[in-house]
Amino acid sequence: MEGKIRIGVCVMEKKVFSAPMVQILERLEAFGEFEIVKFGDKVILEHPVESWPICDCLIAFYSTGYPLEKAEAYAALRKPFLVNELKQQHLLHDRREVYERLKKFGVPVPRYALVDREVPNQRLDYFIEEEDFAEVHGNRFWKPFVEKPVDGDNHSIMIYYPSSAGGGMKELFRKVGNRSSEFHPEVRRVRRGGSYIYEEFLPTGGTDVKVYTVGPEYAHAEARKSPVVDGVVMRNPDGKEVRYPVLLTPTEKQIAREVCIAFSQSVCGFDLLRCEGRSYVCDVNGWSFVKNSHKYYDDAACLLRKMFLEAKAPHISSTIPPILPWKSHEAVPPSEGLTRAGSGIIDTFGQSEELRCVIAVIRHGDRTPKQKVKLKVTEEKLLNLMLKYNGGRPRCETKLKSAVQLQDLLDATRALVPRNRPGRGSDSEAEDMEHAEKLRQVKAVLEEGGHFSGIYRKVQLKPLKWIKVAKINHEEEEERPVEALMVLKYGGVLTHAGRKQAEELGRYFRNNMYPGEGTGLLRLHSTYRHDLKIYSSDEGRVQMSAAAFAKGLLDLEGQLTPILVSLVSKDSSMLDGLENASVEMDEAKARLNEIITSGAKAGHCNGSSELPWMADGVGLPSSAYELLPRLVELTKKVTEQVKLLAKDEDEKLMDISGDDVNPSYDQAKALGKTTFDVDRIAAGLPCGSEGFLLMFARWRKLERDLYNERKERFDITQIPDVYDSCKYDLLHNAHLNLEGLDELFKVAQLLADGVIPNEYGINPKQKLKIGSKIARRLLGKILIDLRNTREEAISVAELKNNQDQDSKSNSSEWEDKDYHLKHPRKNEDGRRSSNTSDKSIDQEDDDEKETQYRLDPKYANVKTPDRHVRTRLYFTSESHIHSMMNVLRYCNLDELLEGEESLLSNNALQRLCRTKELDYMSYIVLRMFENIEVDLDDPNRFRIELTFSRGADRSPLEKSRCETPSLHQEHILPIMGPERLQEARSSLTLEKMERMLRPFAMPPEDFPPPTIPQGYFANGGDR
Repeated sequence: MEGKIRIGVCVMEKKVFSAPMVQILERLEAFGEFEIVKFGDKVILEHPVESWPICDCLIAFYSTGYPLEKAEAYAALRKPFLVNELKQQHLLHDRREVYERLKKFGVPVPRYALVDREVPNQRLDYFIEEEDFAEVHGNRFWKPFVEKPVDGDNHSIMIYYPSSAGGGMKELFRKVGNRSSEFHPEVRRVRRGGSYIYEEFLPTGGTDVKVYTVGPEYAHAEARKSPVVDGVVMRNPDGKEVRYPVLLTPTEKQIAREVCIAFSQSVCGFDLLRCEGRSYVCDVNGWSFVKNSHKYYDDAACLLRKMFLEAKAPHISSTIPPILPWKSHEAVPPSEGLTRAGSGIIDTFGQSEELRCVIAVIRHGDRTPKQKVKLKVTEEKLLNLMLKYNGGRPRCETKLKSAVQLQDLLDATRALVPRNRPGRGSDSEAEDMEHAEKLRQVKAVLEEGGHFSGIYRKVQLKPLKWIKVAKINHEEEEERPVEALMVLKYGGVLTHAGRKQAEELGRYFRNNMYPGEGTGLLRLHSTYRHDLKIYSSDEGRVQMSAAAFAKGLLDLEGQLTPILVSLVSKDSSMLDGLENASVEMDEAKARLNEIITSGAKAGHCNGSSELPWMADGVGLPSSAYELLPRLVELTKKVTEQVKLLAKDEDEKLMDISGDDVNPSYDQAKALGKTTFDVDRIAAGLPCGSEGFLLMFARWRKLERDLYNERKERFDITQIPDVYDSCKYDLLHNAHLNLEGLDELFKVAQLLADGVIPNEYGINPKQKLKIGSKIARRLLGKILIDLRNTREEAISVAELKNNQDQDSKSNSSEWEDKDYHLKHPRKNEDGRRSSNTSDKSIDQEDDDEKETQYRLDPKYANVKTPDRHVRTRLYFTSESHIHSMMNVLRYCNLDELLEGEESLLSNNALQRLCRTKELDYMSYIVLRMFENIEVDLDDPNRFRIELTFSRGADRSPLEKSRCETPSLHQEHILPIMGPERLQEARSSLTLEKMERMLRPFAMPPEDFPPPTIPQGYFANGGDR
């Protein structure tokens, strides 16, 4: 060629001398076809455009202080080829314009609405803010939602969290040191000082994806830990933020093309959110280069060269030479202990195995006792409150959970509770006094803690009686309720000990469940070779256990609310409820009552010395009936002591006005607390936020329900509750020195160890029936997890085999390399809708619509890029742990599987028979390994390993023998280690596992289709 093509670099010097720009410009120069002309800040800022260097092609883009209009004038004067159009760059400074442009080109964006203010704090009729949602022009956004300034250069973005997750706000900002966000638990109201975009918060599994285009045919993606999780920036030894290349789906590649074209920015970066199998663009940044990727620098230089030649020298071939004209110096993978220690291959039976999947079903951590208050109410204030929140329908019940609703109830209750207690007189006066006591208990519960959260307290008002009254100024009549049943459920709150237990267990999983990684799970997870999903039931204690576990598992920092919302998915239908087995459980309890109250010897019917677990009522003490009177006697003794303590507290409270007993309380901070309140203990008060009045109400209810003196009848269903309260008070309130509590615990434990397991079936066949009904959906989901993992592993193995064969043929052209996008062309009429409510964009088939992040091996600086592990964690309650275990133990007893051996070893069945309790943080783990040395269609290719833990199955009386006495001082019981459910050298194939569990699992086709969430990703219960 006669002369070189002059490429003008008209950008601020800070950008010119950035590492990626230097690397790419050096590569362009190395081709020998280009002259690089760097304008410099002095020329750009001070010289007139007429004196700027003349060039053929121009690299120009905005950054802070850059005169964009001046660059536009130069481009109009000299008319160079522009890599990125200049006029369109103005759009990038206004988030409103960005979203409108994306919608016009059919690019999916989160559902959003605009609040436009002409002056700060301007009142707007179309904007409504309530406790848990904001509404713009009738478009409602339930918390969590995102608030963005319309100014694209303002990076102060807020996320507001629902009260059911603890409330509060997280502010995202440009990285400062190692922080990219801060959580503010006290902030619950949105900003009103300007114009903002409000959009739905999309749960992405704690990961953000940044996409970089170089022309519409090329897109490179990198993933990083999202700032919404804990705000801690992960950095490598060089101080750079840790990011790893991930693969884009065909749909995402098409999105990248559209973004590039929509803004006429060949080199462009944008943010991608992946949620429930779909992808959305939430920000467009303009000119952006990947950092620390030499392969990307090669690609970018080759693609820019092609652009320049096609624009200014089309007669010159743009084919890439077989050997690039520069020497590539790939960065050496870090060796600070993050790389793999050894091969990661586990030697079993002399065969090579790789861990492919970890599935765990985990019970929640230590909690306060669950409580319930029932009372019939006729007070007009309470009946009107019911009508207020049920839409004025006199025969409909209402549920109160939000802070506003509970505050209304508290205000009404305070007005109704009598200031003084009357002396006992007639029966009617006694009933009045009991009613007043229950109202006083409701008031105390509502005042407990100060800041309301429906995650822990909920009230049901159900109308019982109605009358007809004349309407005001009308002749017609209308119904009015005159009596309703109030049911207040409270307690069951995850304690500081429960949070600590969950976090510690997460840390244990991180370091022990994932062999082959030098730092346990972290390296695998940070390099996107780990597909993690965490599910929880709708119960607050379960959700918070899941969040605390995730904090320990992923070595996160900060409070639990952002972790919960970012990483934990609620699935009430899979992990809550006993309704499907209520009839069978009632039958089991009736039979259990019959065995105990008849004084019959348990454990001899249908059983044998070799198979003791086959008996009816196995585990019940032979002296169960004789223990019941002693249980009642000791319960009364403890109740009387707590009554005296409550009387002293009540006398003090009677002198305090109602408005003064609602202390300020930071609920969000309490959610992350892992230590008890030392001052309360020192003052002789109960641990936590429970006062003596509520503690007495708890014990009095147990005393009344356990034994009906008039009917001389024991209620054995109360035994677990007595045991629960004993254990809680021994662990958390030992400083109160309640006489007889130790003995009561021992008696209650003897009975509970027999009663609790038998409530889920009195014999193995009934346990199997009940277990399969309760855990049917969970078992179905686990089989889907295992199947998907197997299919994915086989696909990877087949692809690798094909690639090995292709590499031998050595036939490759540059146009067919992985970074060249193959996409379907489409005309202007083929543009797609961009709203999340419109499902017209076809995503790749995904059985679960689960978001996945896969490391891109071509760009990854990782020794084993093809290694991939799937983790699914299911947090639930005691019922599902027992149900799951019973199906695993007894599935071979089903008539369809007659003759099959048990999934569990005989030794494991013996140990489970002796296991009395699946305590807090008990868990069942299934790990699937792939034997990479056998054929793909060999059943032995995939092996299942089953383990379980009894959880915190230690008596609070075992202080002297406790391995870690300090834990008792902190009210924490240690979690037992895992135990094998198979013999050490047995091999349970995935094929057998599926065959044995399929009769009890929900089939994939019965899983309901995904629904559009409403309010905190509403796959939970009612709001």
